Amino acid sequence: MSESKRAIMKTAARLFASKGYAGVGTAELCAETGYGKGALYHHIRSKEALLLDIMTVYLQELLADARTILARNSDAKARIQALSLSLMRAVVQDNAQMTVCFREVHALSPEVRRSVLRLHGDYFRLWERVMNEARDVGQLRPMDSDEIKGLLGIFFYSFLWIGSGREGDIEALAAKFSGLVLRACHKS
Repeated sequence: MSESKRAIMKTAARLFASKGYAGVGTAELCAETGYGKGALYHHIRSKEALLLDIMTVYLQELLADARTILARNSDAKARIQALSLSLMRAVVQDNAQMTVCFREVHALSPEVRRSVLRLHGDYFRLWERVMNEARDVGQLRPMDSDEIKGLLGIFFYSFLWIGSGREGDIEALAAKFSGLVLRACHKS
């Protein structure tokens, strides 16, 4: 993806997060990005495609990070700590994108919305795999999918109160959140 497209996405995410998807028109996108309408549409296919990209790029990056983490580590604690760091990095650094993803998913057509929800499901299944593999070797207690979704919800909805501007806190936040997960999953 080009740097121009990333810059457009970042600007659009900030606007959509503050004003809502429906509250931002093409003219405002052009004014804020510095592109004319033709140049803007050279980089994006449509406003909905831009919204989809905003919602999916950070998820695809999270998935790629998670797959790398799972391939690199077999210890449950190390995996959970690394996954927590990756996710908290997204919460802080991609805060506007996460805000848009959670608040504006209803603005997508049903078929496109399903593709976003599939990515969320894929990410959940990677965490579920970590928990199940750790359970199978006796590192963690058994957890059902509702418990795992609840733990992931703690991470994902932290975008509401963590916000951006906390780049210096990412590692400390990740340690706190992974600590919560490990205590919740601890075999007693």
